[in-house]
Amino acid sequence: MSTGEEGPSLISEDEIKNEITRVMKALYERGLVSALGGNVSARVPGASEFWITPSGVFKGAVNVDDLVKVDLDGNVVEGVLRPSTETPFHAAIYKVRPDVNAVIHAHNPVTLGLALAGVNLKPISVEAIMTLRKVEVVPFAFPGTDQLAKLVADAALKGARAIILMNHGVVGMGANLLEAEAVVETLEEVATAQFVAMVLGKEPPVIPEKDVELYMKLYFQG
Repeated sequence: MSTGEEGPSLISEDEIKNEITRVMKALYERGLVSALGGNVSARVPGASEFWITPSGVFKGAVNVDDLVKVDLDGNVVEGVLRPSTETPFHAAIYKVRPDVNAVIHAHNPVTLGLALAGVNLKPISVEAIMTLRKVEVVPFAFPGTDQLAKLVADAALKGARAIILMNHGVVGMGANLLEAEAVVETLEEVATAQFVAMVLGKEPPVIPEKDVELYMKLYFQG
């Protein structure tokens, strides 16, 4: 899939649909989504419609013909299957974050387990700083509801790239699917490393704040 740096005109809907199916299968193989749980969406940059995985289809074998195109109000534009139950919060993110063109909802077990135990993820790796940057946590709301969509949109408005949904899963966002996929995978990598240190009775050392500030200044300002 092309990146935003190459210009929106270079990103075709066919590329986006192929990437959605690739990402969905990769997440399933990594155990970050289950047979029927988890969803992926993406759009052409700036578009008011997006493609999303369907509801009730085995996640490890989703193909491009299964995908559904919806508008930002959740109305089906193209496709024969029912769009994901979580379509409302995908649409809510796209409405409030014009910089986001891909959204992944996964069920990262270690990330969610730490959150349920009241443990916050820490900047214990360069990847945590580079890829995650800002993680928000939202309280439980039933899947597919307007309440959940509002909670997610409010968290996205704070500039988050990753959102942890209590008692539910995680959301990763990016300018394209590769970025969103990296966010979801990095969440689980950081959570796993932190969990291992805790199991061994050690408090994992974090990257010093001054180094975090320097990195952010060098790479994300100006």
